[in-house]
Amino acid sequence: MGLWNGIRRAVADLGERWIRRATMLNRVAAAAGTALWLAGRPSTWRRPVRSVLARQILFTGVQAIRFTLWVSAIIGLAVVLQTQVQLSQFGQTALVGPILVAVVVREAAPLLVNFIVIMRSGTAIASELSTMKLTGQLRILEAQGIDPFVYLAVPRAVGVSAAVVCLTMLFVVTSLAFGYVAGWLIGASVEPLDRFVDGIAAAILPRDFANILAKTVVPGWLTGMICTLEGASVVAAWTEVPQAATRGVVRSVAALFTIIVVVSLVTYL
Repeated sequence: MGLWNGIRRAVADLGERWIRRATMLNRVAAAAGTALWLAGRPSTWRRPVRSVLARQILFTGVQAIRFTLWVSAIIGLAVVLQTQVQLSQFGQTALVGPILVAVVVREAAPLLVNFIVIMRSGTAIASELSTMKLTGQLRILEAQGIDPFVYLAVPRAVGVSAAVVCLTMLFVVTSLAFGYVAGWLIGASVEPLDRFVDGIAAAILPRDFANILAKTVVPGWLTGMICTLEGASVVAAWTEVPQAATRGVVRSVAALFTIIVVVSLVTYL
């Protein structure tokens, strides 16, 4: 009898966890779809909403440029330079372009940029929304006839997505350029610049553009929505603020890895 009760409790707990997870996924999907629909309506983009969007792009995109450049320079040294040097030693310089496109352009750049944005902006969005909820600012917006979802969620999703796309392009260009210049400065046997650029350009296929967009726009959009929803989910205690920020980051990272894996499988298969 005790064994049977234990099995029943285990099954019940498992079912409860899956129900909570399915409910959370349904909530995020509904919010992301609603935000996408509202973002396509010109009436959504009134001056206050445009102001929130500009501030979000400034914080998520512009203010993250310095750190993104630093990370991209490290990748340029660790991947781009090493790839050129090692392949040139074996006379396989023709593989430089395809390998760098596969490693840097398709995978490393969108993954690392999304990580940077989640850690910087995801925590900030969740913490800000939590504070607004606990201090009653969301109720004040509603009392003034302002839809908090339109005013807070939509510009954050759009701003984070736009910032991730731009930072990823900057990351790719900087890492490739820094890696090549570093190899030239240390006297490594690298290809001429025109052949290096031609090799990269020839290795980029039309599907790579769709790959990069899917790995930047979708995770960025979901990061903005997940962190906004988690921040607005607090109830009464200030101790919920760090918990909401943690949940936002963890769930955004989980969504990022899921999207990266799915898009990579679709790209290569």
